[in-house]
Amino acid sequence: MRQHEIDGGARRAVFSPVDSRARVEAVVRRIGDAIELGLLADGEQLPGESELAGQLGVSTVTLREALMALRQQGLVTTRRGRGGGSFVSLPEVPADDRLRARLLGWSTEELRDLGDHWAALSGAAARLAAQRTEPADLQPLRRTARELAHAAEAAARGRLYGRFHVELAAAAQSARLTREQVALQSEVGAMLCLVLADDAYREEVADRHRFLLSAVQDGAHETAGTLAERCVRESTARLVAVRLTL
Repeated sequence: MRQHEIDGGARRAVFSPVDSRARVEAVVRRIGDAIELGLLADGEQLPGESELAGQLGVSTVTLREALMALRQQGLVTTRRGRGGGSFVSLPEVPADDRLRARLLGWSTEELRDLGDHWAALSGAAARLAAQRTEPADLQPLRRTARELAHAAEAAARGRLYGRFHVELAAAAQSARLTREQVALQSEVGAMLCLVLADDAYREEVADRHRFLLSAVQDGAHETAGTLAERCVRESTARLVAVRLTL
């Protein structure tokens, strides 16, 4: 996906100043999460060091340490010479056994708590988006919803599902909600592959997203919020069901 095709609001949240505490770790988390979610495209060149450090509100020394950590994680590659710089490197598709191992690290209580937090974020974002957006502002969400409806691979479905909720927060015109969604999706997004491998459930999610978009476009903020919460709670319940079988 080309850089200009990705929602501007979500991208602005990625490159907004990081928390003043533990800044190297904050930069690594922010950029790493954005890459995992596909908010930064595979092969995309990051801004130059001085520009990116300024956008994130950190020193160039801090930024270089963060880029080194991202390179070690395989999320960024660096090229020297003319046309060089730091480039996004999309991670390989997570294997099912790795995802199940990650899911095993969560108790059912922790998953339900995560679902409550996610539902609160997405419900609030949907209500605000219905109140604040114009129809043209929903193009990124419509595009992501279409891509999810036709995505063949579970990994792509999980990434698109997460991106939809990040873009919903961006449509709410809330940088803080958007950053919270990016961070949350880094925890739950990959694991959703385990439930989105089911074609019937993928279609169900696609339908829910279409209904949600219609409610947002119509300005039906309470309906939009309720639909977003139901979508999230159903996905969480399915993750809990998978966890109970492991």
